[in-house]
Amino acid sequence: MEIKRTIKYEADRVPGFGREIMSVPGCEALEHCIQCGTCSGVCPLSIYMDYTPRQVMELVRSDFKNEVLQSHTIWLCASCYACTVECPRQIRITDIMYELKQRAIKERVYPRRFPIPVLAEEFTRMVHDHGRISETRLVSRMYLRTRPLAAVGMAGLGLQLLKSGRFSWKQDRIKQREQIARIMEAVDRENGKTEA
Repeated sequence: MEIKRTIKYEADRVPGFGREIMSVPGCEALEHCIQCGTCSGVCPLSIYMDYTPRQVMELVRSDFKNEVLQSHTIWLCASCYACTVECPRQIRITDIMYELKQRAIKERVYPRRFPIPVLAEEFTRMVHDHGRISETRLVSRMYLRTRPLAAVGMAGLGLQLLKSGRFSWKQDRIKQREQIARIMEAVDRENGKTEA
């Protein structure tokens, strides 16, 4: 991955973004970050990230919303909690990364053709509509929305999995799935992610 470094200007800031993130339960301690770099040092994926976890924490605090939400870093976070466990200031870095992912999905500003946010959207939509997911449909939708040509290359494997019964086109549904939908909608309203 090519890492591109750019100079940050005052005009690039979105004033209040850092405070907004720090107002989310679990993210409050971010203001106490001492930029020691422990999070980046223990992160097993930091070598693949466009910004290290330490840099993301400072970009959030400095209100560089667009740089953070459009970065690959938040999507490469594996939620292993190594950064959170090792942080000397007890900052819940993994929770902050999760909140940033949610913001990027809500605002649809994640990197173009990046599969992880599309997978999250499709997963949520399936659970909302059916109460559970169909792996075959989930993976198919993700590939069609992000890498349609790669889907053609995976067709042989997909057919083998269908033939062996490992994958199925059948969409399972749970009873009273409208209750799951109502719960999900209530959570979204509570978190300010949808209109009331």
